[in-house]
Parts: sequence; structure tokens; C-alpha cells
Amino acid sequence: MDEAFTGVEAQLGITAACRLTGRSRATHYRRRRPAPPRRARAPQVQPSALTAEERAVVLELMNGDEYAELAPAQIWARELDAGRYHCSVSTMYRILREQDQSGERRRQATLPAKAVPELVATGPSQVFTWDIAKAAGPVKGV
Repeated sequence: MDEAFTGVEAQLGITAACRLTGRSRATHYRRRRPAPPRRARAPQVQPSALTAEERAVVLELMNGDEYAELAPAQIWARELDAGRYHCSVSTMYRILREQDQSGERRRQATLPAKAVPELVATGPSQVFTWDIAKAAGPVKGV
């Protein structure tokens, strides 16, 4: 396609060659002078970002006995009421997310698995049920 365009362009001009080949003039000019390759950006660090030590202090505060079962917004409010400001609420959530603690923070009860009661009949008229689809038999579904 480019060879045909180049041959026609020399005789007719750019505008006519673009119309004849169905190529946009903007595409033609863009291909003649491609954009320079992008340089890799240097990682930007927010000047007011918390240091690693400050983040560790906030994480220790949130995981302490007093605040272990509270949401970051409640921790932030209680600390602010006590006259201490460590960071914003969103930063607290960000720190928890980095440590994979952003889910349920309260201690969860672990209950033993409940066994499903199963009635087994060894003879006729021993077990009665209203749903015979669930009754165990010699073959599945029978």
C-alpha cells in the first residue's frame, strides 16, 4: 500500500494521492514524522508522604488491643479526640491494604463444621420424608 501511495504521490500530489488510496492526510503526515519515543518517568514521591517508621507506628496503633476491632475511621476519630493526629483516614486504609488487612478486622468465631443429619433405612417403613428426591438409595436418583 505504501509503495502504491509513493508512486501516485510523485505524480498527483499528496491530497490527490490520499483521496485515491483512501488514506487520511493526517495519517500520511503522522507516518512521515513519527512521535519520539517516550522517556520513562522517574517515580514521584509525595513530599508529605509518611516514612516507613511512621507507617509502622500507625499500623501498630491500628493493630493494638484497643483498636484492633475498629474501622480506620473510628480509630482516626478517637485519636483526634485524644489530640493525636497521625495521618488521614484514607492513608490508614492504604496502609491496611498494603498489609492485606483491609477486610474484616474483628476476631471471627471459628465454629466446628456441622454434620448434616442423615437418616438411613435398613428396611421398609423405617424412614419417612416428604421429598423423595433427597432419599438415599442403592443408585443415585433411585
